[in-house]
Amino acid sequence: MPHTEHAARHLDGLRDARYGEILLITPDEDGHLKGAVYNTLGLNDCPPEQWNALDPPALAEQFQVPLVFLNGPRFWVVDEITAFKVGEVTEFDGLAARLVAEVRIPPEQLDPTGTTPKRHYVDTTVERDTEYVLSADRPAFALVAPGDRTYVMQTYAHLVDDSLTLDSLSTLGEQLSLPRGWEYRPFTPEDDLVVRTVGGEAHVVQDDLQNTYMLLAR
Repeated sequence: MPHTEHAARHLDGLRDARYGEILLITPDEDGHLKGAVYNTLGLNDCPPEQWNALDPPALAEQFQVPLVFLNGPRFWVVDEITAFKVGEVTEFDGLAARLVAEVRIPPEQLDPTGTTPKRHYVDTTVERDTEYVLSADRPAFALVAPGDRTYVMQTYAHLVDDSLTLDSLSTLGEQLSLPRGWEYRPFTPEDDLVVRTVGGEAHVVQDDLQNTYMLLAR
């Protein structure tokens, strides 16, 4: 990640905690897009009045980038996070957020205004070094793709459906337009489930309600 790194950070008690992300999007050397991901976690709970007041075009002009995408509000489904590499804190119209990752974005994934992801159930690479823990005997949720690739839900979102709650996730599969061969699977791990990045990369997909899932390494 192209930023100043600081000591590892560990946070627990995160289940259902609210946060938001601001992505500063720029082209890379291959002509694709990349997003520097700033996250409010551990700094604030993404207060609605501040979050709703953010203006992506104005932020893009302020930070001299082509696009800014607001990814949130989101709510954690994991219980603990250890981030082994984190960056500096920046304020976005008074809302503090920390640089935590870089994501590679296919050009067709954003509409011309940079506000609405178009593609779902597509594996996207996020450059970060993290470990997520879902505690034993607590509800968890997964997307299972062809080839038995299992993506564990890390967050649910209020970008499309702001009526979603942690309790409603058990029946979320009834709302999703899953591709052929995909399955939504609620489960309860008997032991703590650890979801770790591999080689500084996470493989992430979003469903059509923009809830986010991370590939469980085999």
